[in-house]
Amino acid sequence: MAKQSVVPEIVDPMGFQDFRDAVSDYAPQLEQLVWRMSDGDDNEERIAQLFRILHSIKGDASLCQVYFIEPYLHALESLLGRVRQGELPYLEVIGDMLMLVLDRLVLALDAVAHGESLDDLHLPTILAVLEKLPVLGVTEVPQACAKLVANMMGTAGGASDSGEVAMTGSRSERRLADLQFFRTLALQLEQRLPPFSGRTERNLALALEANNLSSQPLNMEQLAAAVYMHDIGMMLLPEALWLKVGRMSDEERQQMSAHPGWAAGLLERMPGWEDAAKMVRQHHETPDGKGYPNGLSGGDICEGARLLALVDAFESVMLKHALQGQRRSMLRAVAELNASERQFDPAWLQLFNQVIRARLEVRHAVGGR
Repeated sequence: MAKQSVVPEIVDPMGFQDFRDAVSDYAPQLEQLVWRMSDGDDNEERIAQLFRILHSIKGDASLCQVYFIEPYLHALESLLGRVRQGELPYLEVIGDMLMLVLDRLVLALDAVAHGESLDDLHLPTILAVLEKLPVLGVTEVPQACAKLVANMMGTAGGASDSGEVAMTGSRSERRLADLQFFRTLALQLEQRLPPFSGRTERNLALALEANNLSSQPLNMEQLAAAVYMHDIGMMLLPEALWLKVGRMSDEERQQMSAHPGWAAGLLERMPGWEDAAKMVRQHHETPDGKGYPNGLSGGDICEGARLLALVDAFESVMLKHALQGQRRSMLRAVAELNASERQFDPAWLQLFNQVIRARLEVRHAVGGR
């Protein structure tokens, strides 16, 4: 029988609430900084800002006597210190790990505030991994971060009670290796055309944020695989079709309609990715039955494909703006999606709108553009 954890004591109720409020203020700033790291500009200053914010949160935890939080923040601060000093390169997976751990700590604060158990959060296992990160080698850090992220994303309960990351089993190791392979293919597609730069991480973040708002969220591993793979079939098409402006010929439309099936076929040949394959195959189908490749409609389209369709369309509109020499505007892009609402699932569209509104509020709060 698993040992039950002890709910941390609230030493100073007012101080505890002050700390929760402070974390709520810091979280949007951290999210915005991590999100902006993908463009590569001013990353040195952003790393310094991330380091300062974590240091401030740790200081506030000590001041407000929320001691159980400090070891997690110290480990994250030490890891970012290595990046700041040039010992480690900053990789997106480090940012992913940072945000997911902070999300888990916010859940822990909520649980403590209500006197609830922390067992489902598996914080000791997460801390065991975090404490190793500052001393791991350069090549070992991203692998450890990826395993921790995959573990927190892939199961409702998080890590196992064994003290080891749950992704160490042979089957789970294969799934993680598959995801890394899918991501590598997506990045290869990005490199073929400069306008595609950063699309993989943007698409994944949008899909996961919308999924997190759902009352019946999709399996995050399957969703991540679908995000990575949904456009891989494009690499088998002439590059002239990728960004073509204007009307396509019948032959070009036939070629374009084949690309979801090629990527889905690859996923179907890999055990365990059947759901992701269905999402990929159907992500250009529309509720009105006018999509491709099979003209599916309504309930014949799986939930994952409906969400993926929104993410893909949003990125396409943002790319269109950039190619036309216009500033990328999330507000204009989501407005275009809502104007074509019959093409998208209304429930997912509502959640997607919430994600974009939240991002715009964060931008406004930190003075971003």
